[in-house]
Amino acid sequence: MTTRPVRTAVIGCGNISDIYLENTARWEILDLVACANRTLPRAQSQAEKFNVPQAKPIADVLADPEIELIINLTTPDVHAEIGLAALHAGKSVYNEKPLAISREDGRLLLQEAEMRGLLVGCAPDTFLGGGLQTCRQLLDSGEIGTPVAAQAFMLIQGPEAWHPSPEFLFQVGAGPLFDIGPYYLTALIALLGPVRRVTGSARTTYAERTIGSGPRQGEKFAVGTPTHIASILDFASGPVATLTTSFDVAVSAGTAINLNNVGGVLLEIQGTNGTLCLPDPNMFDGPVWVRRPGESEWREIPLTHGHTSNSRGIGAADMAYALRNGRSHRANGELAYHVLDVMHGVLEASNSGHHVELNSSCERPSPLPTGLPEHQLDAK
Repeated sequence: MTTRPVRTAVIGCGNISDIYLENTARWEILDLVACANRTLPRAQSQAEKFNVPQAKPIADVLADPEIELIINLTTPDVHAEIGLAALHAGKSVYNEKPLAISREDGRLLLQEAEMRGLLVGCAPDTFLGGGLQTCRQLLDSGEIGTPVAAQAFMLIQGPEAWHPSPEFLFQVGAGPLFDIGPYYLTALIALLGPVRRVTGSARTTYAERTIGSGPRQGEKFAVGTPTHIASILDFASGPVATLTTSFDVAVSAGTAINLNNVGGVLLEIQGTNGTLCLPDPNMFDGPVWVRRPGESEWREIPLTHGHTSNSRGIGAADMAYALRNGRSHRANGELAYHVLDVMHGVLEASNSGHHVELNSSCERPSPLPTGLPEHQLDAK
């Protein structure tokens, strides 16, 4: 039996849209019929480049009764605005991360979707890649015993060195915690379950930054959000994790201590019977390493799942299957809202000097099945 494809449109044709527009064509469940942007010429150029049938103004896409799903790739400051407009127009919406900037807007998105019988999804969907799905299988099988702790850090100098228009990455709703933190937090929550309590400390090292590439190279801009954040996360299931995200570190010893050989990036879970070294949660592949007591070497674990290339959009495809089949989707709004709640809690803890108890929670997303074709998520 063939599942009828979900008529889909992309709103927001910035840098990240390339990989989404490329990948949506690979998913049989997604019928990409249009793309839209704040400036129509940009939408037209992306439509031509990726063979999208139509480029339209945003209002026209929202008014089209045939479109069922919006993939919202706008900048974080309008994630909630566009998401709510899509829901009001009777369309389910899949947002780029974060779900929204404020908790209030995040809750409003979920409430509106529930009231209208629609779905909300959100990136990141990298936890559905072969690397982290292999880690999920290892944890569920007891490979390292009971998880006790996790360590994670992402330490880089900052995206202003390469991004041609980086200002939005240094404002409220972005910064290293809101821009990169969702990859780590989503991976940890998908593997260990929800967080119950957080604390943290944050600082802004440089009051302004300089654009390092592109036509505006040399321009300075003001920084409006913390750029180095150290977090402690108490998970409801017991583990305690540390997460440090920074745009302030020029050089890190990450390469020297991380088996995945990515300088400035680490993600590791320690259990009662071993340690699991996870891949970069911003990627979809491995490697995955395990070491148990008495073992003199780390063991690289063969990946058990596919989707190891850059599969951004797999979360939207999974959501499209959920729309057709009435099941829950994995990169869902409740998970994304919990991640948003955690990030706000960390910054509030830094400001107040106290732990913050979280009011939100979520279910661990179900693991992907093994043995399916690379661009299929449900068995026919």
